[in-house]
Amino acid sequence: MAKPLPKNRGFTVLLIIVAVAIWGYQQLHPAAGKQRGNGSPASPAAVPKNHSPGAKSSQSVTKAGDYEFYQSCTLVDARNNDGDSFMLKLPDGRQAEFRLYFVDTPESAFKSYRGGETNRQRINEQAAELGGITAEQAVEIGQKGKHFTLDLLASRPFDIYTRWDSPFHDDRFHAFVSVQQGGKSRWLDELLVERGLVRIHTKPADLPDGTSAADQKSHLKDLERTAKRSQTGVWGL
Repeated sequence: MAKPLPKNRGFTVLLIIVAVAIWGYQQLHPAAGKQRGNGSPASPAAVPKNHSPGAKSSQSVTKAGDYEFYQSCTLVDARNNDGDSFMLKLPDGRQAEFRLYFVDTPESAFKSYRGGETNRQRINEQAAELGGITAEQAVEIGQKGKHFTLDLLASRPFDIYTRWDSPFHDDRFHAFVSVQQGGKSRWLDELLVERGLVRIHTKPADLPDGTSAADQKSHLKDLERTAKRSQTGVWGL
């Protein structure tokens, strides 16, 4: 006849049996014991204006290659809006500042910053690359580029393609902007080059339609040569 288990050992065995039974039940019923969370995905109307730009909204995102595609975007009036960077409102209500690929409009004003720094050196660099014009002429072209871009974007909704890349981590995201001009869809950066309002400078990228960055830069150089021959914009100074 087997000896009875000691009381403490028998209790331990009983706990093991109960634990095994609970574990087995949870394997058969994975949802058992899990509490339902308090939150739910925000509806499109509930997405705040300062919603994190890179985060996905509850609306489905349209993809074009490795770009996200947003239709019917609108310009937001903001102090830092310029010829090549501007605050936009996406159709889901988010707002973010975007920067054009490939092109750089000159500064549209002389500025001084804390600590005594100014943007004079940057303006001088822009002036040198734009045919050796004066700093004052560069600012004049910057103002024209600013007015052209902002007037065009304010006139009607437009589309953007972005990867949400911000190389300088300054909450400005690169984008290609597609606008309606002369009854056709055009890239904003191309229009600025055609009008002699920018230098071909800053980050390049493959186009959403698959055109390589090298081919697009070559195309922009062709547009720039045409602008120079016709003395358009800065090339007529």
